[in-house]
Amino acid sequence: MAWISLICAGVCEMFGVTMINKLHRDRNGKAILLLILGFGASFLFLSFAMNTLPMGTAYAIWTGIGASGGAILSMIFYGESKNWKRIIFIAMVLGSAIGLKLVS
Repeated sequence: MAWISLICAGVCEMFGVTMINKLHRDRNGKAILLLILGFGASFLFLSFAMNTLPMGTAYAIWTGIGASGGAILSMIFYGESKNWKRIIFIAMVLGSAIGLKLVS
């Protein structure tokens, strides 16, 4: 159950980051509300996950999902560069988070 909570936390983190970009574009109350809900849910799920998982592992996976997912979403929805070098580094971030799990 902790791993499901951690994945949900990462997905909510991705959503929150996307809402930051939307807020910069639209400047409306809906974007602010969605941003707060996204990050609030992210912290809530992370807190549930950390009841069972070690802090270092949980935090590394959470930030890995958020950072990598945010970069991928920006490539898909906002036209950011899809350069192969960016994709390799995103894969390295995810691989590092998986590696932390494997050694802990």
